[in-house]
Amino acid sequence: MRRLITFRDFDWTLLGFVMVLSIISILEIYSATLHTKFVGFHKMQMLWLLSGLAAMFIFSVIDYHILVDFIHWIYGFCVVSLVAVLAVGTKVLGARRWIKLPGGIHFQPSEWVKLVLIVAVARYFVGLSGRELSWKDIFKAMAMVGVPMLLVLKQPDLGTALTYSPILIVGLFLGGIDWKKAGIILLVGLLAVGVVWKSGKVLKPYQKARLTSFMNPDNDPQGTGYQIRQSLIAVGDGGVFGRGATKGTQTQGDFLPIPYTDFIFAAFCEEHGFIGAMVVLLLYFLILMRLIQNAQTAADLPGTLIVMGVVAVLIFQIAVNIGMVIGLMPVTGIPLPLMSYGGSSVLFTFLALGMVMNVRMNRFVN
Repeated sequence: MRRLITFRDFDWTLLGFVMVLSIISILEIYSATLHTKFVGFHKMQMLWLLSGLAAMFIFSVIDYHILVDFIHWIYGFCVVSLVAVLAVGTKVLGARRWIKLPGGIHFQPSEWVKLVLIVAVARYFVGLSGRELSWKDIFKAMAMVGVPMLLVLKQPDLGTALTYSPILIVGLFLGGIDWKKAGIILLVGLLAVGVVWKSGKVLKPYQKARLTSFMNPDNDPQGTGYQIRQSLIAVGDGGVFGRGATKGTQTQGDFLPIPYTDFIFAAFCEEHGFIGAMVVLLLYFLILMRLIQNAQTAADLPGTLIVMGVVAVLIFQIAVNIGMVIGLMPVTGIPLPLMSYGGSSVLFTFLALGMVMNVRMNRFVN
């Protein structure tokens, strides 16, 4: 007798951790923008979070097997959308990343490609399960992720393009790649990065400057090193307990760039100090551990691969954003999940969590 999906199997504990972090996000966006021209952005963030919650509950009852079955059509649509962005997309500050739709809505396909690639890579490696990965299998997987990655790099949007790579890496790892092939890929990848860097045909000069400025931001304190220097000052200024909400001099003095998006963690550290930073990191740890637990208890391999794809993207974004804030990573414009302001980022995260919830709720369905 088939057991129906019910919300009794919903991971309410995971949702609780997510909501605590989301509330912290709203409060910090309010604090970071209070004396700036961006005041009131926290209200928009609340609307995005409510929309994300609704989308998550809807997605949680859509059987992920249906997504797996039709993902090739969705993948094709996404590639066409990325081509359309380059052809007719709206150009803002030298980059084409959005398609303007009727009603003044701006659609950014690159953010949704992450979700599609998670399912597409899961389906691909499920079809290969039970046999050793050949070089042909590996190259096909690379092409699947590489095509949208190159299209996004052309926009140019280096940060979003980089978030596609952990999906491929976790797919290859869980798909059973042997260590020799992995070592060869790593070596060739490093050589390819060197060639691309020297050629100057893929990365723009300003992108190169952003990728190297973190190593010595004092070389150009008013230019490429400005963001990292101000971020480090803000983090250090917070001390152990922080200066208090709305009292951070770097944030409120408008020295810290975009404190409500890319550098929201720096603003939070200035106001709440080391203790506050540890609380946020603990919440991320609990969320990730809960996600991994759901991957372990999934009913089948597609479910496991989908959840671990979500885990890979979130870990990558958290590590890169926080590393950027404390000067260990280059500034790439990657938002901090559930903290940074932005509709596309919030909706992606909650839709991804909706897929995870569906995998969990299908554990006992037969």
